[in-house]
Amino acid sequence: MITLYAWPTPNGQKLFLMLEELGEPYKTHFVHIGRDEQFDPAFLAISPNNKIPAIVDDAADGGPLAMFESGAILTYLADKAGRFLAPTGAARWQAMQWLHWQIGGLGPMLGQLGFYGLRSEEKASLPIRRFSEEATRLIGVLNRRLGEARFLAGDDYSIADIAIYPWMKAASANFVPLIGEALAASSNVARWLDEVGARPAVIAAMAIKPPA
Repeated sequence: MITLYAWPTPNGQKLFLMLEELGEPYKTHFVHIGRDEQFDPAFLAISPNNKIPAIVDDAADGGPLAMFESGAILTYLADKAGRFLAPTGAARWQAMQWLHWQIGGLGPMLGQLGFYGLRSEEKASLPIRRFSEEATRLIGVLNRRLGEARFLAGDDYSIADIAIYPWMKAASANFVPLIGEALAASSNVARWLDEVGARPAVIAAMAIKPPA
C-alpha cells in the first residue's frame, strides 16, 4: 500500500492524478501547509525538504520506501507500474525532458507569479513583470510543443502531461488578470487541457479535497 502525503496544490495534485490513473489502492495523509504541518518532525522523517508531496511505499523492493520530490515519485511509480513512461527510447526521454521542464521552469515561475501577483498584500511591479513575462514565454513553449504532438511525449499520455496539467489548470483558472493574453492565444494548450481534463482519473483526482 502506498501512503501519499499531500495537499491539493498543483504539486500535490500531480500525485493524486498519477495514483488515480494507476487505479491501485492508496491512502492519503493530508499535510495542511496553511498550518505548517509540513514542518512536523514526523513529516520531516519522510520528506527532508519539508515539502509536499511525499510517499511511503510499503511494498517497495527491500522494504518500505519513503520518497520526496514529485518528479522523482512520478518516475518511480511509472517505472514500477510499467505505465505512463516508456521503458526505453526516444519517447521516454521526451517525457523526461518535459517533466524536468515543468519542475525547473513552469512550476517555479507560475508559483512566483502567483505569490507576487495574487497572494502578496504588497504588489511590487518589478517581480510581477518579470514573472509574467517568463510565464508568458513558457506558455508559448508549451503551446508550440502541443501544436507538434498530441501529448508532451508524443502520441501517448505520460507523466509529463500529469506533471504539467495541474499547473496549467491553475493558471487558466486564476492567472487571467496577469497573463490572460498568453492563455487566450494558446489554442493548443486549451485543446490539451480539455482532452486531459476529460479523463475519468483526472476528474476524480482534481475533485479530491481534505476533510472539512
